[in-house]
Amino acid sequence: MRHLFLALALSLCTALPSVAAESEAWAVSESAAKTDSTVFMGRIENDEYQVYIVMDFYHKNITCPRQEIFGQNPGYFGAIRDTRKWIIEDAEIKGNAANLVIINDYGSEDLEAKLIYNPHDGSYTLERTGGSTMKIVVNRQWVKIPKKLVFKKNNK
Repeated sequence: MRHLFLALALSLCTALPSVAAESEAWAVSESAAKTDSTVFMGRIENDEYQVYIVMDFYHKNITCPRQEIFGQNPGYFGAIRDTRKWIIEDAEIKGNAANLVIINDYGSEDLEAKLIYNPHDGSYTLERTGGSTMKIVVNRQWVKIPKKLVFKKNNK
């Protein structure tokens, strides 16, 4: 009886590490799949306001042109007709949405926003959830960016 109990205990001890390793490997592969996604990577554009977002929310390694002092970030919001940028300081992905913290290039204004990906048509909706209103300059006039703005992926 002692030998049976000892054999059973030994077999359980040797089986547990392999079960734990399988569980850990599955968690790592699930995490890797999320990291390898390209939904929140690339450039998206809005033609009406002529604005765009350059992003890589997975690796967070985007350097904003002429704003290198901010280092690498998840991305930035820019306008074709304005050299100023709004820098995405933080991005947290949850499913088909990303919660963003955005600051202007002077650091004097900030806001929270949500970028939602619509898999049905491939569009993105940027919705400001709090903080400052984003503004760009067009023909020497400030133009306020609406609270909700729809973007399309740039496939160039």
